[in-house]
Amino acid sequence: MAKPLFAPLLALSLAACATAGPNYQAPTHSVATTPAATGAFHSAAGAGVDGAAPLPDRWWRLYADPKLDALVEQALAANTDLRVADANIARAEAVLREAQAGRTISTSVSASATLARASGTGQPLPGTVADNLGLSASYPLDLNGRIKRAIEASNADVEATEAARDYVRVSVAAATARAYTQVCAANYLLGINRHVVALQRDTLDATRRLAANGRGTAFDVSRAEAAVDASEAALPAFEGQRQTALYLLATLLGHAPADYPADIATCAALPALDRPIPVGDGAALIRRRPDIRQAERSIAADTARVGVATADLYPQISIGGSLGLNGPVKDIGSGTSFGFSLGPLLSWSFPNRSVVRARIAQADAQVQADLAGFDGTVLEALRQTETALETYRRDAERADALARASSAASLSADQANKLFRYGRGDFLSLLDAQRSYASAEVTSASAKAQLTLDQIAIFMALGGGWTNS
Repeated sequence: MAKPLFAPLLALSLAACATAGPNYQAPTHSVATTPAATGAFHSAAGAGVDGAAPLPDRWWRLYADPKLDALVEQALAANTDLRVADANIARAEAVLREAQAGRTISTSVSASATLARASGTGQPLPGTVADNLGLSASYPLDLNGRIKRAIEASNADVEATEAARDYVRVSVAAATARAYTQVCAANYLLGINRHVVALQRDTLDATRRLAANGRGTAFDVSRAEAAVDASEAALPAFEGQRQTALYLLATLLGHAPADYPADIATCAALPALDRPIPVGDGAALIRRRPDIRQAERSIAADTARVGVATADLYPQISIGGSLGLNGPVKDIGSGTSFGFSLGPLLSWSFPNRSVVRARIAQADAQVQADLAGFDGTVLEALRQTETALETYRRDAERADALARASSAASLSADQANKLFRYGRGDFLSLLDAQRSYASAEVTSASAKAQLTLDQIAIFMALGGGWTNS
């Protein structure tokens, strides 16, 4: 009776021998293929940016700063977020091995011993010990490609997890360079402010001498003291910024905050580029950004899962066999105790196919969500890059203007100081000139430090720093 039933089921399964579900194809009608996305960056026209030069793998080496190079390499080797990412890859690879194992022969061994005693008359009978030894094996034919699609999905998951790890590398490299720059910038600004305080103290000393000789007033001395106190009040803030950045740097390196690199604490020179920033174009960005690659691999994984779900519409067939010894202990090994079986095994959730079709619809919807997410990731990457480039261009213009203002304010303060010391200028004019110089000098220095941070933001947006080469 089983033969007539199995024949049509086998025919149905053989009819579905083509791998179930769609074959994956990279997105061809996405925003990533449009000229606006793949062409030159709109904000790359300003000075200091090279849209034709490709971004190097280790962009931080463009600063030619050995300390920065060493810090980034240490962070990439010891950062805790990267350790988490590596563990996620190991887990995904284990899932892949599990899926691949679905193609291998599965075996099972069974053994049992029973003591049986029966009497139809109620009289006691001697017991009989019977043994059962069996070995069974089965091999999945995977005629509809269910296992193949599961392996494809797991493999794409591994690649997506690797891309996620690469994006963490991008973030860690940029965060380390940013923290190092913040330490140097805090010391740089601290030096500028201390220079301003020193100038104001010179003025205070001169004012006191003039007041002692009858050429100044106590009011002038009080105003000079107030200017010194106001400038000194800014110093603790920069010291706090430096220490905060050192704590962050230590954490990025995988150390306790108190175990920050002491040799970095005195850095006062801002990292500087000696060439325009190499940014490439949109096409290079799309190829490089790990989060875009992760989104694309997610599409591949979920496309394969459509095939896994579709395969459940058809029977799953495997070839199985078993060998066994069954009978009383005294007969084990004799011809009468030996048995075997060989043939196809079939599993099929029929006729309840509505559940399977619902799962297929779920998988299809997930692919559509992945496609939309891919476009969103590309658009966000382009937006981040354009924003970083535009910010850098405008901040560079601002820094140039502030540098000119600082130079003019310095000249004005120097002239006011000379006029005051020779009795040809009043103290109020000198104080105003020095205040203007102090403000312009500190603001200009802050703008200069911001430019370096803007550069790092560009490198981060470009997705550089993840390759292992």
